Amino acid sequence: MNTLQITQPLVSVQWLAEHLDHPDLVILDATIKKVTTTNDSSVSNLKIIGSRFFDIKKTFSDLNTDLPNMLPSPASFSEACKQLGIDTHHTVVVYDKLGIYSSPRVWWMFKIMGHKNVAVLDGGLPIWQKEKLPCQPENKEEELYPRGNFEANFNPKLVSDAKNVLAAITLKDTLILDARSSGRFNATEPEPRTDLKGGHIPNSKNLPYKTLIENTQMKSTKELSKILKDFSIENKKLIFTCGSGITACILMLAADLSGYQNMSVYDGSWSEWGQLDHVPIEK
Repeated sequence: MNTLQITQPLVSVQWLAEHLDHPDLVILDATIKKVTTTNDSSVSNLKIIGSRFFDIKKTFSDLNTDLPNMLPSPASFSEACKQLGIDTHHTVVVYDKLGIYSSPRVWWMFKIMGHKNVAVLDGGLPIWQKEKLPCQPENKEEELYPRGNFEANFNPKLVSDAKNVLAAITLKDTLILDARSSGRFNATEPEPRTDLKGGHIPNSKNLPYKTLIENTQMKSTKELSKILKDFSIENKKLIFTCGSGITACILMLAADLSGYQNMSVYDGSWSEWGQLDHVPIEK
């Protein structure tokens, strides 16, 4: 059987259904609860058949910091992937149960760890179920897989830290795009994390991630390109930020689909910036 190659960062449920039995395919459920949601009772207890749970919160984050969702070390990422049975040659498709929310974060994580054959499932579980494609109940117990051989090849260009962002504020060839809601960006509504200041990074622009999504799916590439073009991002380095590094990756996915390449995610995002004492904040 031919190797299963992914040429775009987004695949349809029809594509996944057609390749469901391919031996190179690994499907990852990357669902997390929205930070602005008080309960998750509306989230399905089903999963795409054969999928494996990619635990962003407890396994695929740096657990040695108080900041949420921070990128783990390449060694930690590799070991966790091996325990999930992921090999270096595997084709990885990531989805979440909200449609498009946390899955782009995992797509970005694999990219930064040097794994190029990875894509987000457009529409996630809601569209999969809408098309009546095969699901199975979640297994509440931890599942064991044959140990994989995944090895990370870290690409530091795809991530920014607070020092990088502070330096970028005054650079004319760099644009910082914030995926949070306009209310949080302008400090007219409170942050869900009460220990954070309100406002935004100076000279950043607001592009709420929901602007890029329609009915749990990414908007068309033509629509995404038009939205991004309005920010005059041509020939600029892009830094994406949000509340905790999750929805910033939706912006990166949109930019990737639109053909942009010089971009990174501010991993600490507002969870870090909003509690630092030495950085400027605008409202």
